[in-house]
Amino acid sequence: MATTTRERLISLLSDTNEYKSGQKLSEVLGCSRTAVWKHIEELRKEGYIVEAVQKKGYRITTRPNNLIPGEIKHQLDTKKLGHEIHYEESVASTQEIAHQHALKGAPEGSIVIADEQTSGRGRLGRAWHSPKRSGVWMSVILRPNIPPQKAPQLTLLAAVSVVQGIEEVTGVDAQIKWPNDILIDGKKVVGILTELQAEADRVNSVIIGIGINVNTPIEAFPDDIATIATSLKIASGKEVERAYLVRAILEKMEKLYHLYLDHGFAPIKLLWEGSAASLGKRVRVRTITGELYGNAQGITEEGVLLVEDDEGTIHRVYSADIDIPRES
Repeated sequence: MATTTRERLISLLSDTNEYKSGQKLSEVLGCSRTAVWKHIEELRKEGYIVEAVQKKGYRITTRPNNLIPGEIKHQLDTKKLGHEIHYEESVASTQEIAHQHALKGAPEGSIVIADEQTSGRGRLGRAWHSPKRSGVWMSVILRPNIPPQKAPQLTLLAAVSVVQGIEEVTGVDAQIKWPNDILIDGKKVVGILTELQAEADRVNSVIIGIGINVNTPIEAFPDDIATIATSLKIASGKEVERAYLVRAILEKMEKLYHLYLDHGFAPIKLLWEGSAASLGKRVRVRTITGELYGNAQGITEEGVLLVEDDEGTIHRVYSADIDIPRES
């Protein structure tokens, strides 16, 4: 994994049990002690608390809750995902930037991540509230050798990855609402948007956008979504380290992605159904042609939702909004 001098310095100073002398850092990083000092000052400006003790050296004692590449790559255990990171403080949409990088040949596993989106979007062009420094707004570029019609399966794979990452980092139980939402206690905490760059018979790239309300306080949600949205901090009662969450999700996603490429969708389908919020429940299905009420029975090998109506007819739902009425 290619790393910058700043990223290597963060890694070297992250062992809080050991100080690193300026001379040692200079030798390992291949730069002057003055350059080392300048890098440390820049880290302090970014919110790191770097302790300096005479005759011992430096160490990081407190890390900021940010999403700079050095924080994400620190202890990241993947072969591809997250090795190339394009970070911005504020963007219109990480999806738009990811599309541009994908067209220019960005390697598989590249991610675009931002501290704020000013024009974040979800399915059907809906706006996605993406306030500064409170969430994770990222897009992952994959280049699977699959036919275009199978690309929706990767939305479900990404959803399982996010649920597993959330559970590892926070211990909170999250559930998936078909096709692309993740809920905690019935409220939306994550949205996933999958888009293609493809030809008639082959996929050039799949771009998976993931928006997570991480540390968003309840008062920060607009009035129109305040009753249906939540964040990991609200659910867990504690602030969540965003870079740790991103690492966990990328690691889970890479493992599931290789499982998918090697064994197909069947193992992903089982994992998805194990975290599904709607299976066995009565749902309202809203499509461009009308509404359908019935019981969600499961998904097909293609990721299509199966809903049985009150007459016993099974409907295959390819694209729709799903509502799960709250139990009284």
